[in-house]
Amino acid sequence: QVQLVESGGGLVQAGGSLRLSCAASGRTFSSYGMGWFRQAPGKEREFVAAISRSGDRTDYSDSVKGRFTISRDNAKNTVSLEMNSLKPEDTAVYYCAATPRALPTGVPQWFSSWGQGTQVTVSS
Repeated sequence: QVQLVESGGGLVQAGGSLRLSCAASGRTFSSYGMGWFRQAPGKEREFVAAISRSGDRTDYSDSVKGRFTISRDNAKNTVSLEMNSLKPEDTAVYYCAATPRALPTGVPQWFSSWGQGTQVTVSS
């Protein structure tokens, strides 16, 4: 298992930007594909972005494609989510997750480790 801790959430106006970070500890970070999910009040957890073990492949939900960028630094055991052009509908708790699968995946059942989440609030 790998332990995950998110940071970087906060309150931002619509059109603004935030950068979320996720620090991993435990087993070899580069052995895990990584993903970001989010959950808004009263809604199910949804896929946001994912990145392969080496970082050469990424995948995004249609709702964030072109606005969010996922990246990772295997030397620092971190994965980040750069969020631009934020909208009020992006308001949610954002979770970092790790999967033993090599390729990017948006299927939450395939992720074995989850962080505690960080709140992102976008005001209109």
